[in-house]
Amino acid sequence: MIKILANDGISKPGIEILEKKGFKVVTEKVNQEDLISIINSENYEVLLVRSATNARKDLIDACPNLKVIGRGGVGMDNIDVEYAKEKGLEVYNTPAASSDSVAELVFSHLFGMVRFLYESNRQMPLEGESNFKELKKAYAEGKELGGKTLGIIGFGRIGQAVAKRAIGLGMNVIAHDKFSKEANITLNFYNGEKKTFTIETTSFEEVLKNSDFVTLHIPKTDDKSVIGAEEIGLMKTGAGIINTSRGGLIDEDALMFALDKGKLEYAGLDVFVNEPKPSIHLLMHNSISLTPHIGAATQEAQERIGIELAEKIITYFEK
Repeated sequence: MIKILANDGISKPGIEILEKKGFKVVTEKVNQEDLISIINSENYEVLLVRSATNARKDLIDACPNLKVIGRGGVGMDNIDVEYAKEKGLEVYNTPAASSDSVAELVFSHLFGMVRFLYESNRQMPLEGESNFKELKKAYAEGKELGGKTLGIIGFGRIGQAVAKRAIGLGMNVIAHDKFSKEANITLNFYNGEKKTFTIETTSFEEVLKNSDFVTLHIPKTDDKSVIGAEEIGLMKTGAGIINTSRGGLIDEDALMFALDKGKLEYAGLDVFVNEPKPSIHLLMHNSISLTPHIGAATQEAQERIGIELAEKIITYFEK
């Protein structure tokens, strides 16, 4: 029997598909420092992770029976992917399964930003009864998203899912992607009709200069921030920025400085440099909408992720 350690969990549908094919799936969490010994002692051939568990060279070298590493999600910066492949392991992720969930979180932040929901939700329990009129005045200058320009950095599956929703809201979409010159965005309407829009990508600088809001959908490839003080300087005064991709893509100190000085009006962050202990200064900032890395954390996305991983594992072992 092939044994699978889903160390960061896997959805029930994924487990059911695997068990029907005779796999044994264990979801009991193993601490990182004990992972190598448990994989070897229990003879696991598959390790499934999300963002909480690392699969580095030491683990790959120390676990000769391991054949597959699966990542429930898109980014694989917690896995030494190329090294694993060199050692003959299969490495899978689930790039399509969570696109819609991440895209919807982007708009959760966007709507919250332009209508000050993040701050209003903090203040209403404290002052809603005693200071209602003043709060109403403070949050009465919101904006509509329709007609605004959304700049998308990284125009893969998630970036395109964001574009689809932006178009539906009547936003102008501009995008930058190192590997794609254009993408066709198809909107599927409730009555079965479809409408396709072709969006040509442009330069990174043009997206920053011309966007009312910028959203990031790229991997983090090194220690350098993609958005620092120089890049923020190119953005419109009063613009907003959202990061639901990877902590560290935005220089957090430069971001807070820009918010304090009024260069940027608001930000939405789902990911942070020092997860799981983000900067307290960032968490307390009045102009930042915050979520705890939940981009793919919807019931629907987790079901799709589990099913996609299960199907890939079954295909591998049935070769």
